[in-house]
Amino acid sequence: MIEHIGSFLHFSTVALTVSVNSIGVGLGEGLTSRAALQAIDKQPSAQNEIARVAILGTALIETSAIMGVTISFYLLLGSKGVTQSLPTNIAEIGIALAICLSGLVIGLASSFPAREACLAIARQPFFADKILRFMLITQSIIQTPIIFGFIIAILIRSQATNISTIPEALVLVASGLCIGLGSIGPAIGLASFAKQACRGLGINRKAYGNIMSFTFISQAIIETPMIFALLVSLMLIILPTNPSLLSGISFIGAAFCMGLGTLGPGIASGKTAASACHQIALKPELYSSISKVSMFGQGLIDTCAIYTFLIAISLILLT
Repeated sequence: MIEHIGSFLHFSTVALTVSVNSIGVGLGEGLTSRAALQAIDKQPSAQNEIARVAILGTALIETSAIMGVTISFYLLLGSKGVTQSLPTNIAEIGIALAICLSGLVIGLASSFPAREACLAIARQPFFADKILRFMLITQSIIQTPIIFGFIIAILIRSQATNISTIPEALVLVASGLCIGLGSIGPAIGLASFAKQACRGLGINRKAYGNIMSFTFISQAIIETPMIFALLVSLMLIILPTNPSLLSGISFIGAAFCMGLGTLGPGIASGKTAASACHQIALKPELYSSISKVSMFGQGLIDTCAIYTFLIAISLILLT
């Protein structure tokens, strides 16, 4: 019976890792294609440029699905002909959480800048090349959470083969849960900002330089809570040795604390930067004042993530 439960957990992880990611990617690609068709309808003369943006944007949206497929094959090939223990199978739930939670959101969120880039080119067809480059930069940054999830998933898998107790499995589940939940808020924030930035280029192409410099700074700030989640995930993998059941439960609490703690700051920071970006597009001469106020506000918002980071570390080190 226990063997069957373990097999169910293992193959469910394999299936969910690719299928859940595919949901987000499919929705994102559909929304991008729809926006491209709307943009072509508005500006038929720019159909080639719009199609190129849509195709390249769709290719980047595929990143989450590719990560999911890679992990699925890795799990299948790594377990072929090998009898795995129940704790190992339980630990693999952490892999599903690390990849699925981030992949589902990022597959959908990656479409935000691609959709707005298509519409921006319809408004500014002679500025298509710069809009395309900008979209590719912002979309690439949005993929950061799924890359972090992929790294944690690989580390969980390498550790899972060496564990023999349920508490050790809970530690690895907590690691995957932390990075999975911790990716959601920053991913939404990054996408919201990138969407508004691409829209800003369609409103005022003369603000390109200001928007580009503001983008690098703002997206780095928006990603800060996710860095904290990554650090907690790594600590959960590296630090605990021979944990008790109580410690394992405490580590799950730390994962929820840090993961949920990034949700508000990530989204709020992105919304703040997006509003500032809109104002920069309308009044680029006020770039210095607007950017300073935005970064100050984002810095205050990120203090919430710092608080949850401190509590998460305390739960790891003091139990």
